[in-house]
Amino acid sequence: MLARQYATWWLKALFIAYLVSLAFVVFLPAREASTVTGFVGVIAGWLSFLGLPQEAAAIGVEFVANIVMFVPFGAFVHLLKPTLNLWPVALLAAVSSGAIEVLQLLIPGRVTAVSDVVANTLGALAGLVIARKFASAG
Repeated sequence: MLARQYATWWLKALFIAYLVSLAFVVFLPAREASTVTGFVGVIAGWLSFLGLPQEAAAIGVEFVANIVMFVPFGAFVHLLKPTLNLWPVALLAAVSSGAIEVLQLLIPGRVTAVSDVVANTLGALAGLVIARKFASAG
């Protein structure tokens, strides 16, 4: 019993650390954010070297990066509340992501997009599925 409480405490602490890191990335002003997330331009440059248009590559890389960024969200939610099904997690992720997009309207230079909400929600659902797979395998 004590070991489970200790594990839950650590999961909550890690989830909070993840959320703080996420907030750091999504709430930085655009100029500073580009130095943190500059990998999007680098990867898009590599893809354009292979023949993809630079702008299309950047959009695709950013979409995938948003998915990856929210995978831990879904995994943590599942680990902390394993009884939640797919739809409540999808709703939680979509509402959280929507709130981020609305708040970004207040940050100079930040651009909001519905595609970010879609990608973030997909990422959270992927995290949920991955966490379920690992939990059922163990």
